[in-house]
Amino acid sequence: MSTLTGLTITVLGGTGPQGGGLARRFAAAGLRVVIGSRTADKAQAAAAKLASVTGGAVTGTDNARAAAAGDVVLVVVPWGGHAEMLKELAPDLAGKVVVDCVNPLGFDKQGAYPLHVEEGSATQQAAELLPESTVVGAFHTVSAVLLDAPDEESVDTDVLVLGDEREATDLVQALADTIPGVRGVYAGRRRNAHQVEALTANLISMNRRYKAHAGVRVADI
Repeated sequence: MSTLTGLTITVLGGTGPQGGGLARRFAAAGLRVVIGSRTADKAQAAAAKLASVTGGAVTGTDNARAAAAGDVVLVVVPWGGHAEMLKELAPDLAGKVVVDCVNPLGFDKQGAYPLHVEEGSATQQAAELLPESTVVGAFHTVSAVLLDAPDEESVDTDVLVLGDEREATDLVQALADTIPGVRGVYAGRRRNAHQVEALTANLISMNRRYKAHAGVRVADI
């Protein structure tokens, strides 16, 4: 927690299931959280609800103001709006650690499958669009249902953290560690993000088959 002391954690897309779950867990851990959304009213309503149930310091505003307010900014938005939003927010995200949590997935009658990304992955796309930011990939394989479940005190999973800058990946690992049951594990450089993002398609298939909320645990570390 010492490395996170005094930092503000922004969650862009914090009104959705995954973003809201992450914001809930960070607020419960005593971190200062800002929720971002396309409209300030929606973000403020979500923040007020989270503050009431966690007792944490949670505020909400539009995406641009939320991005500017954060020291560490998580991007938890649908893949379809990923590039457009990052282009718009690039000035607000300059100089910050940006954690890309987006999984480029498609869905058809056979289930989920990974989409082709020209840059290689959502994380690599973010790094190209945000040259003045330090981009880390993380939180791709964590169940939104478990994150946002008030009766689930612990989330039994590892978070695979990908990035090229050791200080930034260490920081994001520490952020993951604030969630009870979760461990942040360094999983390689940004160029290795594709297979981690794509792995979520496999987890969705497992969850459908076994009616579960599967995650990832790395052995022997």
